[in-house]
Amino acid sequence: QVQPVESGGGLVQAGGSLRLSCAASGRTFSTFSMGWFRQAPGKEREFVAAIRRSGGNTYYADAVKGRFTISRDSAKNTVYLQMNSLKPEDTAVYYCNAVNTFTKQPVYDDWGQGTQVTVSS
Repeated sequence: QVQPVESGGGLVQAGGSLRLSCAASGRTFSTFSMGWFRQAPGKEREFVAAIRRSGGNTYYADAVKGRFTISRDSAKNTVYLQMNSLKPEDTAVYYCNAVNTFTKQPVYDDWGQGTQVTVSS
């Protein structure tokens, strides 16, 4: 697959907001549901959010439910993650990937470079 390109990360104070973007290949975007994952230092990569190919259903990890919103723009082959009310525990590198919405597991083993999100207390 062509690796996705994530952007939009940065340093923000607790309670702040960031909007992440992920540009995926047209083939991946039109074939699969898309999702966001994150990996904090010393921890396993974990599922954050997913959106069905149709855009009609979204899924969230309990830790981000009510604070994060995933969306997709089919014209731009781009998926977004709006992150509000950020907490220090949201600090991680964020990645996007095609996702199986039943298992919440990534489709591809290859990952992009990700985008760093750092939330200061």
